[in-house]
Amino acid sequence: MRLGRSSLPPTCHWQGSSHQATPSSSSPARSKRRTTHCASGRPCLTRHEAFQRTMLSRFGAERFRSEAPLAPFTTFKVGGPAEWLLETRTSDDIVDALRIAHVNGVRVTLLGGGSNVLISDRGVRGVVIRPRGGHIEQIDGGHVRADAATTINGLVRWTVQRGIAGLEAWAGTPGTVGGAIFGNAHFGGRLIGDLVESVRLACIDGSTRDLSRDEMEFGYDRSRLQKTGEVLLSADFRVSSGDPTALRDIARQSLAYRKKTQPLDTPSAGCIFQNPERAAVPVDIPASAGALVDRAGLKGEARGDARVSTTHGNFIVNEGHATAADIRGLIDLCRARVSERFGVTLQEEIVYLGEF
Repeated sequence: MRLGRSSLPPTCHWQGSSHQATPSSSSPARSKRRTTHCASGRPCLTRHEAFQRTMLSRFGAERFRSEAPLAPFTTFKVGGPAEWLLETRTSDDIVDALRIAHVNGVRVTLLGGGSNVLISDRGVRGVVIRPRGGHIEQIDGGHVRADAATTINGLVRWTVQRGIAGLEAWAGTPGTVGGAIFGNAHFGGRLIGDLVESVRLACIDGSTRDLSRDEMEFGYDRSRLQKTGEVLLSADFRVSSGDPTALRDIARQSLAYRKKTQPLDTPSAGCIFQNPERAAVPVDIPASAGALVDRAGLKGEARGDARVSTTHGNFIVNEGHATAADIRGLIDLCRARVSERFGVTLQEEIVYLGEF
């Protein structure tokens, strides 16, 4: 599931708005250092300097840092630094950061739990926002609200302990609510979007709006967030009452299945490729990317310390000191080999952040 955004579209708008979004964070160039002018007309702070000063004043040096390593915050454990890294604690923090970045023309990238992303060895230009914390509340008998920064596992634990049913089968899912909804995470034939009732979003200028599930345009590995540049602040999930013991058993079964079928003990980003359409795959092969990679003889294939998992063909693992270039090379090899062997073009499920 996706936990970050590699780029923003040319516009981020709702009905009645023509707001222009901040440029893509995947551009190799650093944020433009445009000069502002004091009342006297003489050069004052550059927009780059004004942004940094304003962010430090609002958030402090402990939460806003320059040239900050990103690899420790990803499940792949690879990638270069962020030009700036901000760790937010509340939705208001996110909204304020978006407004400050917008005013100063600084690119914005969201990084959630760090799974389902591959960060360039060169890092990410602009500001990377890493939401932390995450508030959860039951707003009525049929709905639970969770901040985007809430981990999926944290949400599962919270609901199971209170006898709230609906999310228990998602136990063991890496990442956050924000990333899961961005990519409409899937597991065992389930889509996280099917549980969503409504969401609160922020546009790149900091304006906010509530949208219904239907307005989110959910599909396989897809939501409207991937094309609008909007940022999830919170989501309301449909739930019901349940027995805590029974819910705990379901959660444990889900986690046990993941441990059996996925390489959870080695750094990875989760599934690399989307599963192809059934009609595109030979009838004697399951319509899964993992099966195609396996049948192409790629399990165990390596580039540097990056290796196609021998447990699950749709996982690439970091066995020590893999680089993003190693992993990207292995992804390209898998796509090419599957295409040559079966005529199927695999599409990535992971998101690339930075310049490749």
